[in-house]
Amino acid sequence: MTLFIEEEGEKKLPFDVKETARLVVSASLEYIGCPYEAEIDLLLTDDEEIHKMNLEHRGIDRATDVLSFPMLEFDAPGDFSVFDEDSDDVFDPDSGELLLGDIVISKDKVLHQAEQYGHSPRREYAFLIAHSMLHLFGFDHMGEEERPVMEQKQRDIMNMVQIPR
Repeated sequence: MTLFIEEEGEKKLPFDVKETARLVVSASLEYIGCPYEAEIDLLLTDDEEIHKMNLEHRGIDRATDVLSFPMLEFDAPGDFSVFDEDSDDVFDPDSGELLLGDIVISKDKVLHQAEQYGHSPRREYAFLIAHSMLHLFGFDHMGEEERPVMEQKQRDIMNMVQIPR
C-alpha cells in the first residue's frame, strides 16, 4: 500500500496524522478484501480550501468535512473482480498498485466535529478516513438501503483499528 499524504496550512492536528491514516487505510483494505496493493492520496487542508473544492466538484457552496474522489467504477461496491492487471488506467504503471483515488479532509472540521460529538480529534479523523475509503470502494449512503450498510461497515472498520468514540 502506498499512501501519499499532503498537508496544507499552519493548523496541526494533535496526533500523528500519518500513523493514524496508515492504520485506517490498511484496515479498510483488509476489511473489504482488496486483492491488490493500492495507492491512495490524502490531502489535509482547511475549511476555506475544502469549501472551494466542494463548490467546484459538487456545486455545494460550503465547507465539508471530507471529500472522496474515487478513481474506479465498481459494478457492485467492493467487488474488485472487474479489475485485473490488464485493466487500462486502474493500475500505476510503475508500482503496479491499484489507483483507488483521493481523500480530502478539513482539519478545521476534524477539530470542530470532535468537540461537537464528544470524542477525540483522532477518532473523528479516523472515522472520516474510513468513511471516505468506503466511497473509494464504491459504497454510498444516499439511498435508504445504502445508508445502514455503509454505517455498519464504518463501525466495523473503527472496531478493527480500536479507536472508540
